[in-house]
Amino acid sequence: MIRDYFQDALQTFNGGNWYGWKKEDSEGNKIPNDQRMTYANIEIIKEGATMPTQDEVNAKIEEIKQAEADKETKRASAKSKLEALGLTTEEIKEAFGI
Repeated sequence: MIRDYFQDALQTFNGGNWYGWKKEDSEGNKIPNDQRMTYANIEIIKEGATMPTQDEVNAKIEEIKQAEADKETKRASAKSKLEALGLTTEEIKEAFGI
């Protein structure tokens, strides 16, 4: 499954579930489904929610990606340390899921 960083980032603003996607452009033309999920087509659906800037959304995407990369680095480090203590790859996987 491919992670949708864009929507993950949007969910961090305004307490989540604050947005939807426009179905028509400003001229009333239908926006094809495969083109709706873009920053330009975000529609606020939660009262009191504010629209984050595109730069804020992009920064949040990078923050999420970096946190994911850091997690993988820590996981690899933990696995190598356990192997250095003499555990086999199979034992590490069974005991720790890594």
